[in-house]
Amino acid sequence: MARVARLSDVLINKIAAGEVVERPASVVKELVENSIDAGSRTVRVALERGGLGRITISDDGQGMSAEDARLSLERHATSKLRELDDLFTLSTKGFRGEALPAIASVSRFTLHTAERESYVGTRITVEGGSEPLVEEAPPRVGTVISVEDLFYNTPARRKFMRRESTELQHAEEAVIRLALAHPDVSFFVEHGGQALFTSPASPTDPRERIAAALGPGVHPHLVAVEERRLGVNVTGYIASPEYTLPNARGIYTFVNRRYIRDRGLNSAIQRAFQEFLAAGRQPVVVLFIDMDPRAVDVNVHPQKLEVRFADAKGVGDAVNAAISRALRAAPWLGPPGGEGGTMEPPRQAAHYAMAVERFLTRAQEATWGAPLPVPGTQDADVPAPPQGNGSLFAPSAPSPLLPGRAPAFGQAQPLLNEAPPPGYFGALRPMGVLGERFHVCEGSGGTLVVLDAHAALERARLMAFHKALQRAEPPVPTLFGATVELAVPVARTLVEGQEALARLGLEVEPFGGTTLALKAVPPALVGADARALLEALARALPPPGSALDAVALAEPLRVLACHAARHAEGQLSEGKLRALLGELDAADFHPPCIHGTVVVLEVPLLELERRALRPPGTKS
Repeated sequence: MARVARLSDVLINKIAAGEVVERPASVVKELVENSIDAGSRTVRVALERGGLGRITISDDGQGMSAEDARLSLERHATSKLRELDDLFTLSTKGFRGEALPAIASVSRFTLHTAERESYVGTRITVEGGSEPLVEEAPPRVGTVISVEDLFYNTPARRKFMRRESTELQHAEEAVIRLALAHPDVSFFVEHGGQALFTSPASPTDPRERIAAALGPGVHPHLVAVEERRLGVNVTGYIASPEYTLPNARGIYTFVNRRYIRDRGLNSAIQRAFQEFLAAGRQPVVVLFIDMDPRAVDVNVHPQKLEVRFADAKGVGDAVNAAISRALRAAPWLGPPGGEGGTMEPPRQAAHYAMAVERFLTRAQEATWGAPLPVPGTQDADVPAPPQGNGSLFAPSAPSPLLPGRAPAFGQAQPLLNEAPPPGYFGALRPMGVLGERFHVCEGSGGTLVVLDAHAALERARLMAFHKALQRAEPPVPTLFGATVELAVPVARTLVEGQEALARLGLEVEPFGGTTLALKAVPPALVGADARALLEALARALPPPGSALDAVALAEPLRVLACHAARHAEGQLSEGKLRALLGELDAADFHPPCIHGTVVVLEVPLLELERRALRPPGTKS
């Protein structure tokens, strides 16, 4: 009896999945790369339970015919290359034809696609590598792929997954890498209905994409770099040495728009910065290396994260020269500009904004009641606002404090974000805006108060929606309805939950296939993103048959409030802000919102005066 046997296709795919699909982030990377290769201008990523529960990737690319869709689930079937020579002139992200069958072999996989202007689409369902079920479906723009219960049939792999928050970070990082490489494509990422990363296309100014990916604080520090040599072009941005990180997570290198990790390139970057950085600090670098595809081998790593250069030293020298030239120019150390050293108004405003941001960061990190730290040029990470959770009438618990960090005001005194003193918000005097979201106000006695505009709007909208629910107001038809094509489970959940949606002020009707017509929404949600709203509501609706009271509808109410706040955030004029502050004084702060902390920071005037009056060199 022969001891050598051919492996089954199912087993081959599962073995391939062990190399290609390491974790949910690997699935996100492979599927988003396919969307980019398909010419998509908008890519949406929706995750549940860190990606282990569900990953949904939707795009507006060219889509596939029924025949191409079936072939895409066969190993080594690809549209990216035909001949051996094509392997050395690749301009696409993928090329091996392994990702889709490998992913489908370890998940519950659904693909819905259609070619442009086609009258019929294709839906393919695969259960853990079983025979694909192919059926006709309504036409759509581009492709939607849903991956549910990743590794459900490979428990040995499943048990090696990290915590949900860790897997989510890896998945978000996978999208950020692709977003940095393609500023001409819009990216939207959400987790459990909550937006994580939102970045419209910014092809004319890549700095906007870098700021969206790495934080708005980096934007004023970005300096362009460029080096053109025979066969190698290096472009991109570095942050000035004033803006650094405690780790190397701010270093991104791309070869022909493909993110790679290369020790030689990292060494060249470190050599260029070595005279400018303090010990223990790392630079922020986003570099694009464009070269002849024949001079670089991309087929040396299962996940294509490493490459092999024909002239590694030449590429490293070009990178080092590009950064060194920008650092030697040192635009952040030059004269302020203008005669007599007077700053130009835009630069003066930028310097002022940076100073305020640094001051508030260190004030938030200071121990409550202690003197404020001396403003300086060092940078610090700002903790994200805590999020409320729990049932509608349960008080929101303060978020756990970060290790080694003093509490922010909303954490040290959580009662202010649950039961503020009477008239607290109405007495605030707005003074300005930071980061297009945080409103700086003067409080009673000169206290400095920083408010989160989104959380404030969310709190006010939640109260309005709750009152409308109590009054049992019927949905009011909107002037301009919308039709939205959704995934099958989402559409089914919304149709089954029509009665609950009506209680919330929304009227939804089937419109053929998986398309739903949104005929009525509460006034505060007119103009909001209908698809994002409906998908979030589908995850929040109570099970069929539940009592449609305030308790059962608590989560949908929070979703409505969050989306209404997101829609109104950019329209908050000074007059509307004052009206909002009045609404906050009348609001109930006990029902938790998705974003619960309205008061992000409060610094008493006494603390400011103590710092201003302390003689130089004295200690507290």
